[in-house]
Amino acid sequence: MASLKILNPSVNDDIYAFQAGPEDEEAVRELIMETARWLSSMGSTQWGGLLQGEDSHNLAGAIARGEVFAFRKAGEEGLAGSVILQQQPSEWDRKLWGDTEVGKGSAIFLHRLVVNRQFSGKGLGSEMMAWVEGGIQYSGKDRIKLDCIANNEKLNRFYKQCGYTYKGEASGWSIYEKLLPDVKVH
Repeated sequence: MASLKILNPSVNDDIYAFQAGPEDEEAVRELIMETARWLSSMGSTQWGGLLQGEDSHNLAGAIARGEVFAFRKAGEEGLAGSVILQQQPSEWDRKLWGDTEVGKGSAIFLHRLVVNRQFSGKGLGSEMMAWVEGGIQYSGKDRIKLDCIANNEKLNRFYKQCGYTYKGEASGWSIYEKLLPDVKVH
């Protein structure tokens, strides 16, 4: 497992990031479920499996491994957002990227980026993505890989605007990658 170092917990002047612990699991899960319900209300099938009780990214396990980061506004209790940053590819990642690509071992796999609807439209998603790329550092990791449902034009545009390179489509999912600056992998 790669080691990690939080370089800067500040996402912006009001929001800070922290590694989620078991005590945060319920709040993170509810935020993810709220987002899944919102996506469904907008006609999207992305994260629809969550609404059927599927947890393809094993939130509890990801928290136990230190792979979930939560975002909170200073002085407030509720979460502003969260993200899973997996240091090892999941079965899902292997399906989308292929064993050869994930076998290189130099990637972080980003999943379940969520912004609390109270903070939507204020640029927090972009700020969280910038934090993922520069506020935290992983030993031996030089890129971030992610996926999103291919037919969500807004989300695909968002990742491109964040500087991610479209690497193709697999099973109805767009896959993206971004090299991290100044990282040497041996």
